[in-house]
Amino acid sequence: MSQLCTYLFVYGTLLDRQNQFGAYLNDNCIFYADGKMRGKLYDLGEYPGAVLTDEENKFIHGKIFHLNNIKRVLKILDDYEGFGPEQEQPNLFTRVLIDADTFNKKMKCWVYLYNLPVKGFNEIESGIYILEK
Repeated sequence: MSQLCTYLFVYGTLLDRQNQFGAYLNDNCIFYADGKMRGKLYDLGEYPGAVLTDEENKFIHGKIFHLNNIKRVLKILDDYEGFGPEQEQPNLFTRVLIDADTFNKKMKCWVYLYNLPVKGFNEIESGIYILEK
């Protein structure tokens, strides 16, 4: 059932086309819309981490992509994000279905959420990860 979702919400290093996996995403998926999801974004150093929250005014901003070959693309991205039974446990990130908001509707999307404690990391208050070059 869950494999039927063909959308991925991206908020971090996968937005960087200079990153080999960001380039892979752009080459194998179709940009659908800008979006946001309820959550908090943390600066983990080399990359951000998203966690869910019930706070009404906390959002993470990103982009939604339509996945072309969902099983192949998710397998490659799962490996990149450190998600899966063959990855170090506990997984660095976990892939879950969330409700994302676009300009005109809510939709189900996969997202990679940070799976370890965020204590000691700074929250990115804007909810927008800025790629620094």
